Amino acid sequence: MKAIFGVISLLVALAVVGVLASRQLKTANIATPSLAGVSASAALAAGVVLPAASAGTPAEQSKQIQQQVMNDVMKAIQQGADADADKKEPQ
Repeated sequence: MKAIFGVISLLVALAVVGVLASRQLKTANIATPSLAGVSASAALAAGVVLPAASAGTPAEQSKQIQQQVMNDVMKAIQQGADADADKKEPQ
């Protein structure tokens, strides 16, 4: 008897999770955001750099993105080093 209630409760919980997951997936597919309405000035104000429409071949775009990431990482490392140096200086 205990086993039957255990299996039934497990099936009910699985059904609830399935229904919630399907609802979540349906709303995610409906509410997919589009960047078509985002203006360049709004993106720039938010700190987002939009790619140019004709920035070259995919290989060139990839190299540009890699270089931008490398520059951002180096800047972050330098800021961390500067912050550590400021903490270690006697006051």
